[in-house]
Amino acid sequence: MQGKITSIRDYVNKVKIRCTYNTAAEALGIKPAKFKKLLGDRKSENSWFVNAGAGEPVGYADNEKHADLYRTTRIITSAEVP
Repeated sequence: MQGKITSIRDYVNKVKIRCTYNTAAEALGIKPAKFKKLLGDRKSENSWFVNAGAGEPVGYADNEKHADLYRTTRIITSAEVP
């Protein structure tokens, strides 16, 4: 499971687009709370995962957020692949 989480984290870091916790969890077939726990510490590469309502990483201080977090308003909100 950790390898899959790393793959998703690496992808959102590469494309620099935020992704909701719910979407990432759905893609992995787990609950959002479990995803947040498995994601680990608050650090910039994990800050791409955000709350669906606010578009913000939960509990992150400004200095813990990735410098490019707001470079676009786009947020991945669906685990469906067209």
